[in-house]
Amino acid sequence: MEASRKRKFSNGLLYVILAALAVFFILPVVFVAFTALKSNADLNAHSFYSFPQELMWSNFADAWNRIRKYMGNSLFISIVKVPLGILVNALAAFALTRLRFKWATGMFVFILIGMMVPMQATLVPLNMMLNAFDLNNTYPGIMFIYLGFGIPFGVLVLRGFMLAIPKELDEAALIDGCGELGKFFRIIVPIAMPAIATLFILDFLATWNEFLLAQIFITKDSMQPITAGLLTFQGQHSTNYTLLNAGVLLSILPVMFVYVFFQKYLISGMVGAVKG
Repeated sequence: MEASRKRKFSNGLLYVILAALAVFFILPVVFVAFTALKSNADLNAHSFYSFPQELMWSNFADAWNRIRKYMGNSLFISIVKVPLGILVNALAAFALTRLRFKWATGMFVFILIGMMVPMQATLVPLNMMLNAFDLNNTYPGIMFIYLGFGIPFGVLVLRGFMLAIPKELDEAALIDGCGELGKFFRIIVPIAMPAIATLFILDFLATWNEFLLAQIFITKDSMQPITAGLLTFQGQHSTNYTLLNAGVLLSILPVMFVYVFFQKYLISGMVGAVKG
């Protein structure tokens, strides 16, 4: 009886803590929504945290007209780069875990070293490389950079998950006549789908929100992603905060859609990666 009471108290305390954390993280979004629904006069006359005096839904239409081309650019980059990056990471993780070669562990450590290299330290050599191959201000150029920076973490997640897949399945696949690619696509990929879905969410979020590299290597306004497009609400002497906040809310919709679609795989994918 005493143990049951303690368990109920612990569960109740946990729920209270989780509810407090949820409110803590949701409040900034609520205040952004309040600002997005105000007029400029309302924003200047009242507190940032106050409820709008009049709901200005037209702010979202105006913001959409300003940023829709930038959202299209980001969507194109993300749709092409993220699946390509996952394929490269999965093939690398497959080779490190299922193929037998002498330097597999050393190769994995070498890949992980990429996570320790500061992005800022690579800007000059990357600029020289893209200029040499005439890839500045091109989508293939920026995707190539994103792909390179994403490999260490992607391989880390997928390798850990693939290590937990029983090796007996490899033998069964070989008996059934599968080659290495057949084993990869028919056995390993379906089993590793939770980790792949997890990586898809994280990689999509990172690609969608990336700002520094896009600002440096994509200078044409017609090609810039949404992170650069939000800067159009900032003028030389003032910033239109109502439209900016409306644009911010619109810009997170694709990320929310991806998260909601794949979230059921998120926890199981990360648990598998940690176990490996």
